[in-house]
Amino acid sequence: MSQSSIRPAVVTRVLPNSIAAELGFEPGDRLVRINGQAPRDLIDYQFLCADEVLALEVEDANGTPHQVELEKDYDEDLGLEFETALFDGLIQCNNRCPFCFIDQQPPGQRETLYLKDDDYRLSFLYGSYLTLTNLPPPEWERIAQMRLSPLFVSVHATEPAVRSRLLKNPRAGELLQQLAWFQAQRLQIHAQVVVCPGINDGPHLERTLRDLAAFHIGEVPAVLSAAVVPVGLTRFRPTEDELVPVTPAKAQEVIDQVKALQAEFKPQFGTTFAWLADEWFLIAGRSLPTAAEYEDYPQLGNGVGSIRQFLTAFEAAAVDLPARLELPQKLTWVVGNAVEQAFQPILQRLNQVDNLTVDMAAMNSDYWGQAITVTGLLTGHDLLHHLSDRPLGDGILLPTILLKPTAPGNPQKWLFLDDQSVESISDALQVPIFPVDGVEGLIQACLRPAQRTFVEYCH
Repeated sequence: MSQSSIRPAVVTRVLPNSIAAELGFEPGDRLVRINGQAPRDLIDYQFLCADEVLALEVEDANGTPHQVELEKDYDEDLGLEFETALFDGLIQCNNRCPFCFIDQQPPGQRETLYLKDDDYRLSFLYGSYLTLTNLPPPEWERIAQMRLSPLFVSVHATEPAVRSRLLKNPRAGELLQQLAWFQAQRLQIHAQVVVCPGINDGPHLERTLRDLAAFHIGEVPAVLSAAVVPVGLTRFRPTEDELVPVTPAKAQEVIDQVKALQAEFKPQFGTTFAWLADEWFLIAGRSLPTAAEYEDYPQLGNGVGSIRQFLTAFEAAAVDLPARLELPQKLTWVVGNAVEQAFQPILQRLNQVDNLTVDMAAMNSDYWGQAITVTGLLTGHDLLHHLSDRPLGDGILLPTILLKPTAPGNPQKWLFLDDQSVESISDALQVPIFPVDGVEGLIQACLRPAQRTFVEYCH
């Protein structure tokens, strides 16, 4: 990519007491070049700014150019944050996977919901998954040169015909050669397999996991781990697709199949290697694995062990719960019905606090047309659908995993996946809505006086 096609990096925040603050940087300033090179992305920025002597080309919010020269310690951060990690634009997906969540949304929502991210840089920076089907040789060279590892790869199947069928892209069949490239470069990936019943399950799933395990060898294993995830479907998906939902019977089958492979991999590699997402156990009605079975939670971003981790963290934090509240408080805790049974111990423990009553509103998503729904997919529509005729007490405990911050400093303007705001849902239900950010957020929201506002809870 030519230097002229790279947009300047727009500063959104200058950290207090940082080098950038001392230099007089302000939000709205644009970083054009570092030592004569225009950074493509946050990776370039971090690499170029590691030097001790920097010459910065900057434009202020009015477009006036400035030259800034400085000396600093090696690897010392400047203290700048930007509106995006990608200054040259998003590398978008060129596949047509029928199970893609982007294509299973209704039209007319905010534009960012339809961006098909398949960008290796976001994979390296934030752990998002990519398919490796859209990378020209210069990008492969950059991955090797800058040692961008580990990356997170959506594999789905290792058999070329099956993977090409799933991604609807002939280049998808090159995966095994790409894994060999990672192995030769001593670079690593974490793999993801979304199981679509009738397409890549059964013997195809076993073949995929065995093929991936073949790369878990040597001092630097090319494939660090593999997560097995059930396909998620919505009522908005194209009617001509070939997908069917995961049933409890299919979930039982996959659990047994993968557990048998885990028992084989563990003595061979010293790790379980292949991991089952929590949803399999919820759909099958089976108990979750113990905390010890998750090792160091290598696939937490895929929902592998997130429920067990939450339960374990709550158990540790609950020892500090008071015996009683000074004033009575009744709250409604919104969760997806997928975790209704798993979270019963939390509900019971909270209700042991005298003067505290927490009712769980475990709901499926009418919006997406799902019978079983994880919490992160609930929408404003679903809250209205399930809660409009229900006593809600002094307020709603709302997991922040449901929300997209759109107005920093004003959480009431945060949006659900269906573009409705917290403010509009709170007004419609005539009840305050309080955020729940993890275990600490849940406990704090339960213990603070109910008359405090949503904004106060966020600070």
